[in-house]
Amino acid sequence: MWEPDGAEGHVGRVGVLLDDGSVPGPVYIDIGSGAHIPSCTDWWLYNGSGRRPLAGRMRAVCACGWSGTTTYPIDWTRVEEDEPHRYGTSGPAKDWQSHTRAMVAQAVPVPEDVACLISQLRQRLDEIEASDILTALRIVGELDSIVETEGSYAAREARRTHTDQEVAAALGGTEKATAARLRRYDSHRYI
Repeated sequence: MWEPDGAEGHVGRVGVLLDDGSVPGPVYIDIGSGAHIPSCTDWWLYNGSGRRPLAGRMRAVCACGWSGTTTYPIDWTRVEEDEPHRYGTSGPAKDWQSHTRAMVAQAVPVPEDVACLISQLRQRLDEIEASDILTALRIVGELDSIVETEGSYAAREARRTHTDQEVAAALGGTEKATAARLRRYDSHRYI
């Protein structure tokens, strides 16, 4: 899985396609007796062994539902069974990074002076954490206070004046991740 930087909720991974272009369902892993049979969609499980489907191509997929249009062949003779993560998946990773950059680019821009202040604050906080963790914690508490006050108001106003889809696009995240963030911001007013 690939974690986004600035595109909250847009978690990416390698997806696979069968030779006919279809997306296979999850692989079920029988771990012995019991009613629960876990499933998995890790790309390397679609190697055709046992009763598993054989994937011929890979592509990037995202938790938001986006799928890359560029596909890459899988050479199963080069995939190490015990270390499949060593197989090259940089193509899908780059495609997903382009997708998340596009999501962030569509977001409402942060004013340049504020972006500069945030960057300076992050850098200074990193420096302070290295030498005085209690002071760093105090600073984080001050920032949390701002979020409690301003976040609650902003979350309520955003919900009142915009659709969930508009808010998610403005923040560069998925609707699910954005809704969770707004609930977290708005929950502070009840504490």
